[in-house]
Amino acid sequence: MPHFTCNLDTSGSPLRHVWSHTVGSGHAALAMRADWREQMRRTRKQLGVRHVRFHGILCDELSTFLIEKDKEVNSFSNADQIFDFLLDIGMRPFVELSFMPTGLSSGGTTVFHYNANVTPPRSWRKWGNFIKKIVKHWVDRYGVTELRKWYFEVWNEPNLSAFWTGSQADYFKLYRVTVDAIKEVDDKLRVGGPATADDEWIEDFIAFCDKKKLPADFVSTHHYPTDALGKPGDDTEQQLANAPRNVLLERTQQACRAAAGKPVCYTEWCSSSNPFFRKHDEPYAAAFLMKNMLMVADLVECYSWWTFSDIFEENYFSSIPFHGGFGLQTIHGLPKPTYRAMQLLNDIGDERLHIDGGHRTVDAWAIRNGPDALTLLLTNHAFPKHDIRAESITFSLNGSRKPLKAWVERIDEHHANPRREWKAMGSPDYPDARQIQRLHDASEIPGEPLQPKMREGGFDLKLSLPPHAIAAVHVQYRSSARQQK
Repeated sequence: MPHFTCNLDTSGSPLRHVWSHTVGSGHAALAMRADWREQMRRTRKQLGVRHVRFHGILCDELSTFLIEKDKEVNSFSNADQIFDFLLDIGMRPFVELSFMPTGLSSGGTTVFHYNANVTPPRSWRKWGNFIKKIVKHWVDRYGVTELRKWYFEVWNEPNLSAFWTGSQADYFKLYRVTVDAIKEVDDKLRVGGPATADDEWIEDFIAFCDKKKLPADFVSTHHYPTDALGKPGDDTEQQLANAPRNVLLERTQQACRAAAGKPVCYTEWCSSSNPFFRKHDEPYAAAFLMKNMLMVADLVECYSWWTFSDIFEENYFSSIPFHGGFGLQTIHGLPKPTYRAMQLLNDIGDERLHIDGGHRTVDAWAIRNGPDALTLLLTNHAFPKHDIRAESITFSLNGSRKPLKAWVERIDEHHANPRREWKAMGSPDYPDARQIQRLHDASEIPGEPLQPKMREGGFDLKLSLPPHAIAAVHVQYRSSARQQK
């Protein structure tokens, strides 16, 4: 029976909200859609996310670089519309500089449904001039002070042949030409890489930048718990069954050591790299998200969930509401359990208190929000085929503060789980407006009162937590200073 203790009279340590730094999206052209924009507005308002990262801002469909009648043509208006929208709602882009415009490409290899070219440039000089031109255009349009708040990431996963047909040396040359072009516009613009999958190339990237005396304002990489646990096409649950319990924490610690003190930005991560994994839509993924977000909060600058919405078409655009997509929301904007987990994280404070106690599947955190409020976050999570069961938990809160009231918000099989309601209504592929409203209602997080048990020197809170679940316990209390008045 898990038992955790916390002293409310002690000071805590700062808690960085790494979850609200950046969130992922599919590719840039989707940001022209009205439904994408509606969901992004909601994400900004309810989740507090400040940046969004997507592929393909340089792809042909946005016409940033074209060959028209044997002449090189630039048209930045489509990209501008996207960035105008983001700035209008209080967000900023995390600019992934990809993929290769056909007019600059050295070959015809493409990836994804939208045919993104993944070859190196045929002219490094022209690539550098193009990058300088488009970044200078954004400086002229938005102002250099604004652009210094953006991030420029060079390419996407160049260590995978699907995304880069060149070698590691070719990518390092791409980085050198790109960072030189951007810094020529303004040397305070933030540029980083290597944007690799599976935490790779970080030490090599740092060594290359040191050797060439190149700036690297941040290190970016990606990871998923399925990395290196099987081959593409293998059964995802079996892959996860082989994962160590805290595999992403361990990988993050290794990546931070390799980054040699530079800020680390994880610009992609999720509960699986499978874009059609049923558990993405379930409370399982919510517990996984919260547990890992809080575990790495002291280590990284950014931990960007992939993705904010199922409005996504790397392979094809699925219209089924719950098809196991990466998104925090379905194509209809229905909040999944992961969305609600992010909402809980956005609402907590920024002072973490020390907790004593541990358990093989239950993790706990205490976060103070001002002088008179506390949130206790608990997750009960394990990978598929790992042992997990319902747990009865006691939280002992010690000190002079006396609770005024306490309540709990839950995400589990029976709370904030719209997929369960969708299954109950027969799993309609195309739900009507009435059904959509029912699903929205099923996604809400209800609050339940919780009765503290007073004792000498503090009070206890007891609750049960089923497998793959989250409980957010909110406590309002009188501080010792107020009690003396």
